[in-house]
Amino acid sequence: MRDAAVAIVVIRHNETGEACVLMTLRPPSLNRHGGQYALPGGRMDAGESEVEAALRELHEELGLDLRQDDVLGRLDQFPTRSGFRVSPVVVWASGDVELRPDPSEVAQVFHLPLREFDSPDIPRLEESDNSEHPVLSAFFPTLGHYMYAPTAAILYQFREIALRGKTTRVSHFDQPTFAWK
Repeated sequence: MRDAAVAIVVIRHNETGEACVLMTLRPPSLNRHGGQYALPGGRMDAGESEVEAALRELHEELGLDLRQDDVLGRLDQFPTRSGFRVSPVVVWASGDVELRPDPSEVAQVFHLPLREFDSPDIPRLEESDNSEHPVLSAFFPTLGHYMYAPTAAILYQFREIALRGKTTRVSHFDQPTFAWK
């Protein structure tokens, strides 16, 4: 498996003042996971830590410069069907933040309010023909669509730990076949 890191960026929405998590929609033209919702992140470079990779990718994708002092913690690694071991890093972006998305990597940026994470409909679990474990998804009104594992599973674990104080593991959940490539 190849190592990758993603940033779960907790931020105050400039207009509403609500606490949110930054989410991106990848351009459909990308070879890997084009047109899918994603947390800012990507492959780790040689010699790079998970935190360093998440912060670098955050800068490359959204033009956001955060430091290791802004890191709140890490979640469990998630092995994907596409061959990555994803390490989620939770980061706090304080103050007024200006995002500068790179259009070659980001088609759109969303601010998912934390109140949407608290839905009783999250997670939605569907049986899989390819695994004994269900496929996890979550509906977020801000997106108007379902999001699927691995991203939905990572955000579900974030919710359980950060908002509910529970110890919850998610790496066993399966992913839909479109996410395997």
